[in-house]
Amino acid sequence: MIRSELIQKIADENPHLYHRDVERIVATVFDEIIEAMARGDRVELRGFGAFSVKKRDARIGRNPRTGEPVQVEEKHVPFFKTGKLLRDRLNGKA
Repeated sequence: MIRSELIQKIADENPHLYHRDVERIVATVFDEIIEAMARGDRVELRGFGAFSVKKRDARIGRNPRTGEPVQVEEKHVPFFKTGKLLRDRLNGKA
């Protein structure tokens, strides 16, 4: 599902809301998640999962084409851990 499909589904299920308001709500939710993660905060959506940021240390990597060592800088990457409800649903338990 892509963002536009999510917006359309929410708009279809809530005919009392204008489409542009649904777009604004979805954009706001995603923006707040992004802002929280940019601050290094954890975002937990009960039953769905938790978004957090993990730090990857600097290291020496290898160029796959030439095999030469390459310095890879430290970086922060997003991490998602599924919630129990989502995990159970994916495994056919709920």
